[in-house]
Amino acid sequence: MTSSTNGSTINGSTWRRDALIAAVALAVLVSLPFVANKGIVFVAGTLALHVVFGLSWNLMFGQTGLVSFGHASFFAIGGYAFAWTAKMFPQLHPLLLFAGAGVLGALVALVVGMIALRRSVGVYFAILSLALSQIVYLLLSYTPSLGQEDGLTGIRRPLLSLGLTTIDLARGDNYYYFMIAMCTLLAIGLWWVVHGSMGRVFKSIQQDPERAAFLGINVQGYRLRSFAIASGTTAIAGALYGPWLQLLTPEIAHWTFSARPILYTLLGGVQSFWGPVVGALCFAVLEYGTRTLHGLSEIVVGCILLLIVLAFPGGLLGGLSRLGKRMAGKPAVAAKPELAR
Repeated sequence: MTSSTNGSTINGSTWRRDALIAAVALAVLVSLPFVANKGIVFVAGTLALHVVFGLSWNLMFGQTGLVSFGHASFFAIGGYAFAWTAKMFPQLHPLLLFAGAGVLGALVALVVGMIALRRSVGVYFAILSLALSQIVYLLLSYTPSLGQEDGLTGIRRPLLSLGLTTIDLARGDNYYYFMIAMCTLLAIGLWWVVHGSMGRVFKSIQQDPERAAFLGINVQGYRLRSFAIASGTTAIAGALYGPWLQLLTPEIAHWTFSARPILYTLLGGVQSFWGPVVGALCFAVLEYGTRTLHGLSEIVVGCILLLIVLAFPGGLLGGLSRLGKRMAGKPAVAAKPELAR
């Protein structure tokens, strides 16, 4: 059985499996405030944003082979754009501000991509994206209206007007539920792109860009699309991040923050859509479990992650898939994406 989407077909079993996984994950997140303390709810909300962060990065790497070492720059662009605009123009609808942050992130990616992708892919594109991240970091650190190194504080959770109803997102767990709903929509959008006709073109480019170009595919154009979609999605996640923490600092544009989606993807598995989700979840569990090990937390987390990567070179999901094939008596082949040439 197949279902049509964007002019392509999606295997029915794949659709049902992913819908079931998403429904279970969403049910857990929605019920969490009723059974867990505020600390765990905060971690879960932050995890939802990081899942979108990882999924958007994997849209570039896993689908078109683009490697970005500066993806956090778009997270920061979205976060600061929303916070500053909400402060200067409080009368604007918050949904418009979130959408505007995403559009700004996509536009910046289009401008940067048209320059960077013209001649540079692979390691060169990665270095250029890293340079962009550092430029954004420095601009945020030295701009007085954006708080310089202290960042923006006191970011308010907005009032959400929906027709005749107004919801105060600052009350109780309202913003948490709003953020989960937004992250769910963003993840569904990324899933739609990956499993649609555009996603199949992306995959053909990742596997063999020269052959794709020979078949008439505009390789540079599609890579630019994946970059813009991933950056716009990340910018919206960054916009959601500010009111959640009620604080933004230039550190979210630093290259160390850009390492997170890379780690999530490689830890969970590049080849699966759910790889960054599993990677982000594992990382969050490790960070939360070692939070009391003052001075040793980073060392313990790093050692555990190193052991996982060595034990599962294709990621956790890739390792489990190969294990299942061995148990079923089928040959297991680990497919690893190459850097774009």
